[in-house]
Amino acid sequence: MVHQALEAAAVVKAFPGMLALDHVSLSLARGEVHALAGENGAGKSTLVKVLTGVHRPDGGRLRRLGEPLRLDGTLDARRAGIGAVYQDDNAIPSMSIARNLFLGDEPRGRFGLIDTALMHERAAAILRAYGVPADVRRPLGSLGAGAQKLVALARVVTGGAQVIVMDEPTAVMEPPEVRTLFRVVCELREQGRSVLYVSHRLEELYEICDQVTLLREGRVVHTGPLTALGRRGLVSLMLGRPPARLPAAQQAGAHERPGDPPYLRATGLTRRHALADVSIELRQGEVLGLGGLLGAGRTETAKAIAGALTLDAGQVTVAGAPLRNRSITGAIRAGVSLLPENRKTEGIIPSLSIRDNISLAALPRLSRFGVVSGARIDRMVDTFMRRLQIKATSPHQKVAELSSGNQQKVLLARWLAMRPKVLLLDEPTRGIDVGAKAELQDLLDELAVDGLAILLISSDLEELVNGCDRVVVLRDGAVAAELTGLDVTEEGIIAAMASAVPRRR
Repeated sequence: MVHQALEAAAVVKAFPGMLALDHVSLSLARGEVHALAGENGAGKSTLVKVLTGVHRPDGGRLRRLGEPLRLDGTLDARRAGIGAVYQDDNAIPSMSIARNLFLGDEPRGRFGLIDTALMHERAAAILRAYGVPADVRRPLGSLGAGAQKLVALARVVTGGAQVIVMDEPTAVMEPPEVRTLFRVVCELREQGRSVLYVSHRLEELYEICDQVTLLREGRVVHTGPLTALGRRGLVSLMLGRPPARLPAAQQAGAHERPGDPPYLRATGLTRRHALADVSIELRQGEVLGLGGLLGAGRTETAKAIAGALTLDAGQVTVAGAPLRNRSITGAIRAGVSLLPENRKTEGIIPSLSIRDNISLAALPRLSRFGVVSGARIDRMVDTFMRRLQIKATSPHQKVAELSSGNQQKVLLARWLAMRPKVLLLDEPTRGIDVGAKAELQDLLDELAVDGLAILLISSDLEELVNGCDRVVVLRDGAVAAELTGLDVTEEGIIAAMASAVPRRR
């Protein structure tokens, strides 16, 4: 009898006021790459944490190679041959790359002391195979986010894990890093190891996965071969309805380019080693896309406009008036709001409730003579929770307990509560599912129709093509091209990314 590498049978997991997993079953065969998909809040992260020992199930059972499995922590999972690469990895950025790779399992010499020379030698050899030819003595934080994710994967694989759970591994990776990841996944399959692959990027699932399990509202709604399920059918099952709008749908001209003069004009933005004479214009009712590879200067451009990055030269004007006080406060007063790329460290406050997170920036507006009206806050929060369809047990639920997509909606609600005129969005759909992405894209359309000027930074080319009136492409901190009308295509953006730009940083 052939036993499954890992099985979950009728697993139940509840949190206060919410049933996260409702009798969920999943079977992962040896040598199989199994996709786990579903909307944000469907229960994917909870199931991953149950399978890796972070959470103990309230009901159901786990089996490993046919034998009952009890996990009282991640150490038990590791002993059972189960490893994980989490979306938010618990690496130590200040520690060396080599130490992070071998953390807890360092090679030792005489007297039980760590053999540093051997550790560095082994680490360098291992990471070369993962396309990370860095000096392993340097801090892990010196690597890009994608390379750090590959180090995390290498740590799990070299640790001997036979079942490897990958939660959104490519969210911060460049295309070459994604190709390396896919190669490693294929090698793991050939070695007879099993991979549970969680991703919101449908093209990834269809490229490397064999089977798929779909969750919706904590229940399994489908499981079976991925090739037997078309993309539209997969999305329909995830949403529980025919998708009104898919990210891949080609929608020519989502908005008409306004003929009004620019509402926001950034001219000659320059910062040493970051930006080189970047100039952009943004009109009311327009969605302007900002494309480019990681490190091209997209985030720096948005932060410079929002007053969060000091400049060596350049000027920003809003409604014809220059922002003389280059600060976040000055930008907010001028009606410019920034939704940052890293929502966990620069946006949400996980320990606070949804209500507190949304109302935080708007408290001065909601107060009279220094006294804040609780009723006005409640009305405002309720309005945004309904409009953005934030899924939660109540406005008083902690933001840390929400899915990634709902956390992003909470952060967006905070800045919309400020009634901005210009909204800068840095990777707003990164790490959120297809349904939440479609809802957010529809919301941006509504906001643009209402007259909001929107700058959208995205690594998703389809998102730029389908949702933007114009796209400015950056390369090496400088503007490589501005695409308009029928020129806004994936091929045009890619060509601009690859174009030669004078290195003036």
